[in-house]
Amino acid sequence: MFDVIVAGGGPTGLMLAGELRLHGVRVLVLEKDAEPSRIVRSLGLHVRSIEVMDQRGLLERFLAHGQKYALGGHFAGIDKPRPDRMDTAHAYILGIPQNVTDRLLAERATEVGVEIRRGCELVGLSQDDHGVTAELADGTRLRSRYLVGCDGGRSTVRKLLGVGFPGEPARAEWLLAEMRVTEEPATIAAIVAEVRKTNRGFGAGPIGGGEYRLVVPAEGVAADRTVPPTLEEFRQRLRVFAGTDFGAHSPRWLSRFGDATRQAERYRVGRVLLAGDAAHVHPPLGGQGLNLGVQDAFNLGWKLAAEVGGWAPEGLLDSYHTERHPVAADVLNNTRAQSELLSLEPGPQAVRRLMAELMDFEEVNRYLIEKTTAIGVRYDFGEGHELLGRRMRDMGLKRGRLYELMHGGRGLLLDQTGRLSVAGWADRVDHVVDGSEELDVPAALLRPDGHVAWVGEDQQDLLSRLPKWFGAAVT
Repeated sequence: MFDVIVAGGGPTGLMLAGELRLHGVRVLVLEKDAEPSRIVRSLGLHVRSIEVMDQRGLLERFLAHGQKYALGGHFAGIDKPRPDRMDTAHAYILGIPQNVTDRLLAERATEVGVEIRRGCELVGLSQDDHGVTAELADGTRLRSRYLVGCDGGRSTVRKLLGVGFPGEPARAEWLLAEMRVTEEPATIAAIVAEVRKTNRGFGAGPIGGGEYRLVVPAEGVAADRTVPPTLEEFRQRLRVFAGTDFGAHSPRWLSRFGDATRQAERYRVGRVLLAGDAAHVHPPLGGQGLNLGVQDAFNLGWKLAAEVGGWAPEGLLDSYHTERHPVAADVLNNTRAQSELLSLEPGPQAVRRLMAELMDFEEVNRYLIEKTTAIGVRYDFGEGHELLGRRMRDMGLKRGRLYELMHGGRGLLLDQTGRLSVAGWADRVDHVVDGSEELDVPAALLRPDGHVAWVGEDQQDLLSRLPKWFGAAVT
């Protein structure tokens, strides 16, 4: 019997599996595809996801395969320079294809002891007071204490649970591919620039090795978007919009995507939970989808591990839905807004011009960047210090960096007073007596995901806060 079965071996599922293994949880990842997907939907990591990788000691391997790009205001294609004093030590976007992200997360998961089974499709599940039974397409039945559906927007797990997925169906569709072209790069760039004046859903950019990444509006919404377009269909749509097919040939892969916007009504039903695209889908505006899923996993991992480990306080696992559902709802809203601003109709264009003027105000620009990159997320921990509920940025300490102390996925008390104690919770919380010129509070208690659970200097006040997140003290 496994502790947790993760259905879906994409970035959300692999990130979650790795997080669970940090706490000794026995994890099985089931992925229905026999081989890793070659399709590249996401092209990079936003600031908060970069911080997440840094908190777990993974950032260097991602940096080795990615490229840093300047962080700036980019809302609905309205470009503005980055404001000063961004609240992060990683003020950049990391360009890295999704298939590379998947590979790096799979390598990390395997290193820490996750079992990954490919070519295993989940087709049924049932649960009782003691665990979950997963049924596979080949008739195999597996048992685990918990199961998490990270199996994408068409999630089988979500459907089997009967969880509602309200929102808007796809109204438009695009074709996406990577392939070779015969047209000259300068000519392609000129044509793309001209077409995008009237259709921002069109694009073509070099990706190296003589290949281009191409996106073009489809003729309509396909009845089944799991069926990829043909090369001839793709070339025909290129000719409609660009007057040429660029001599496109030899596709590495072809795919299609739509602008459906939906969110699961519940992220937990008993011992089964949902994360990533299984819990929410939206248009790819702002490049937030993969990042949102990775951050779901980062929030859920330590909480589910605490439940498995028997030390979770009451309500901790339910706080996953309480905290992450509003975050995803906000992402859906901002992608809806960006979609409207991309319309060429006079009304949306008037609002777009007004938005461009507002983004010249530094605080507006910063607010939108923090929203898109998720560094502005603040969970509701009740009344208190302005840091409460926010994630803490990486900062230099007298003996290293803050994020270097968080690789193990444990809680952390950063104590500048030297007078505090976490006795009774030392198996779950590290106590670090150190100081930083960047921290203007006496001490801060951080959850394993880096969000601030308490600030202050009073030991009794700290003792009242520790059980909320880390359970009962061990005597």
